[in-house]
Amino acid sequence: MEKIWLKQYPPGVPETITLPAENTSLLDILDVSFREYGPRTAFVNMGKGMSYSELSHKARSFAAWLQSLGLPQGARVAIMLPNTLQYPVAALGTMMAGMVLVNVNPLYTARELEHQLKDADAQVLIILENFAHVYQEIRQQVPVKHVVVATVGDMLGLIKGNIVNFVLRNVRKQIPDWDLPGHIGFNETLKIPVTRYQRPAMRLDDTVLLQYTGGTTGVSKGAELTHRNLVANLLQVEAMFKNKLNANQPENILTALPLYHIFAFMVCLLFSMRLGFNSILIANPRDLPDVIKQIDTYKPAFIPAVNTLFNALAHHPDFKKLDFSDLKLAMGGGMAVLPATAALWKEITGVSILEGYGLSETSPVVTVNSPDNTEYTGTIGIPIPSTEVALLDDDGKQLPLGERGEIAVRGPQVMRGYWNRPDETAKVMTADGFFRTGDIGIMDDKGQVKIVDRKKDMILVSGFNVYPNEIEEVVTHHPKVLEAAAIGVTDERSGEVPKVFVVKKDPSLTESELKQYLEENLTGYKRPKYVEFIDELPKSNVGKILRKDLRTLNANRK
Repeated sequence: MEKIWLKQYPPGVPETITLPAENTSLLDILDVSFREYGPRTAFVNMGKGMSYSELSHKARSFAAWLQSLGLPQGARVAIMLPNTLQYPVAALGTMMAGMVLVNVNPLYTARELEHQLKDADAQVLIILENFAHVYQEIRQQVPVKHVVVATVGDMLGLIKGNIVNFVLRNVRKQIPDWDLPGHIGFNETLKIPVTRYQRPAMRLDDTVLLQYTGGTTGVSKGAELTHRNLVANLLQVEAMFKNKLNANQPENILTALPLYHIFAFMVCLLFSMRLGFNSILIANPRDLPDVIKQIDTYKPAFIPAVNTLFNALAHHPDFKKLDFSDLKLAMGGGMAVLPATAALWKEITGVSILEGYGLSETSPVVTVNSPDNTEYTGTIGIPIPSTEVALLDDDGKQLPLGERGEIAVRGPQVMRGYWNRPDETAKVMTADGFFRTGDIGIMDDKGQVKIVDRKKDMILVSGFNVYPNEIEEVVTHHPKVLEAAAIGVTDERSGEVPKVFVVKKDPSLTESELKQYLEENLTGYKRPKYVEFIDELPKSNVGKILRKDLRTLNANRK
């Protein structure tokens, strides 16, 4: 295929990236950063910094602890942590031990957590005590062999850590009661001497990460990412932005995106470490005064975020007072950056938001606007090096420029497949190696891609995928519900939010009763913001629910 986008590459950006030898791994890439940037600060959280040397030491101690458990190489380690210093230690330590990292959203309900732990067959769970009660609910159904409980104050120093933990437990009452017999504390895992760590032999084709994504059947699937996938995407992103950001000086990156999300995992963890940056970990991005305080204190050169955060910051009066002279790059991903948000951000900061596109299945970056762009384009940009993007029709044939088709991706960053689901993998992979994304787009004569629709019924809430089938499955388990169908509706803050149409089985069912039930079974961003009771759902002549008719019905309600 003709790669018309190559003409848009800034000077110095190569057409392809060169991968290291087959008998290497992501660890070899990280070793370079540990060696070259040792004294620099790698991560900071709540004012406590951790240098690259310290991170290397602690991660290897954690790896030694994992290896002391007698687990085989490739065992799955689930990490259910927000953006605290424990996350990079545990994540990197898991990879150093030759085991497979399983990222888990800390806000998952017991039902969601049970599915993911079972599906991954996780042998180890690292969980913040704030969420330990969630695992406690399902402990009998999912008896993970080794449970590690972390506290917010674990790595903040003895005095500050104890104060923080006391306030969270006794003043703010933010730690629900929990009881997990046999667990150990996170700091206990770091007491294993580093000398006991044995670096395993790993290759590019070894699996290193299970990144769970929603499924059109309502079942969450693990995208199986290899060392090759992550190394490739890291080098691809570096090639695209090496002239915009470089490792000559220790810059700061704002990490308000959750590291368990693939966008932040690649950009704020791996790419940040590749450049020797200091990642400012924000555990609660909804606390805008704190986010603004961190920006004021550290003056980041790079701010990756979703439209929701860009918009919230740009509308906060204190944000306008900040000094943005150090800001070089703002990158939007996970959801569409809205034109009004982009314009206001540029007006306040003087820096344009560069929009990109990616998925869990692609490690994640596929396209991005050129770093030389000085204005918002409204597109998701051009394919990054060593990446091919094609627009396909329903039969899998490539369409000519300007025609709408399903965005398909081929490149070294595309996943091995869905974990233990060859049938699901076969549905999204073409015979010639393209991954079908489910998004409908158009490519112009410069190779720029614009998303115009979704083939899937997926709802995109602040960068998180929400699948109607999962919502419908939960709703219809309520004893007073006969049928349900969910759609996405436009929302200024989140881009989209779920709305569910419900046919009652019992007339006594109320909206508040149903929402209480959903609160117990769906994590926050998946919960329908709107509930509408309806006499019957529109269906095709074969009984399929017609969501397009529900969208029309909803539009007419306005």
